[in-house]
Amino acid sequence: IGDVRRAQGDLTGALTAYAASHANFERLAAANPSNTQRQGDLSISHDKIGDVRTAQGNLAGALMAYEASLAIRQRLAAADPSNTVWQRDLSVSQNQIGYVRVAQGDLAGALTAYEASHAIFERLAAADTRNTQWQRDLSISHDRIGDVRRAQGDLAGALMAYEASLAIRQRLAAADPSNTQWQRDLSISQEKIGDVRVAQGDLTGALTAYEASLAIRQRLAAADRSNTEWQRDLAVSHLRVALVQARQGKKSAARDGYERARAIIVKLIALSPSDATLPNDLAWLDAQLKTLK
Repeated sequence: IGDVRRAQGDLTGALTAYAASHANFERLAAANPSNTQRQGDLSISHDKIGDVRTAQGNLAGALMAYEASLAIRQRLAAADPSNTVWQRDLSVSQNQIGYVRVAQGDLAGALTAYEASHAIFERLAAADTRNTQWQRDLSISHDRIGDVRRAQGDLAGALMAYEASLAIRQRLAAADPSNTQWQRDLSISQEKIGDVRVAQGDLTGALTAYEASLAIRQRLAAADRSNTEWQRDLAVSHLRVALVQARQGKKSAARDGYERARAIIVKLIALSPSDATLPNDLAWLDAQLKTLK
């Protein structure tokens, strides 16, 4: 019931249902502390409450719930380090805490949590290199660390993390070119590297990365024109390439990129008229085109 109410946008109703469920899990876990299944259920219950509190903007309450879940998972993982499910659950808790700390502006605390999660993903990925889910988890972990380092102004550290993520995603995408999720992940890595290179003033390197991302997104968008997420990704790629070209003085190429992005945004507005961000994007693009003229 909590899951359904949350999907409906009824966060208060979802929290009420999760709290009722949580009370039951607490009684069951307290009655038999050695029952690992009950302890695992209780940790998941804390997570669900934390997720709703995060959505409500109650970051302190969310952090309290995630830390309660973390404490349980630390005990389970310590009791059986060979249990990969518990190890992965522990890494998930650290990620959730990292996310909340970022939202609170505590970048140092977020980095500590993300690095603790990353250490687990590294062990899991190294233990079974054929497990593509763990490899992807590791790449996402690199990205999270890169995001925090970038926010801290550590561009060199961010670039190192993004490039480590890129290397994993290149292997996954090459192993299965038909996997659209891995292809999109690869485009995101190139985009993040481009963003750092722009911040470093390396416009040539940024353009190379952005164009690599653009090529992937063009293929994805052409394969499914009804996928609005991929269409928006494509618009963003055209925009980033154009921004760099404009700074390089390539006005004609930049104008073409802006116009391509604009055409996609116009189509998306027609498909999603309730999306308030799209008209703002369109207005911003029009302003950029005016500057070129």
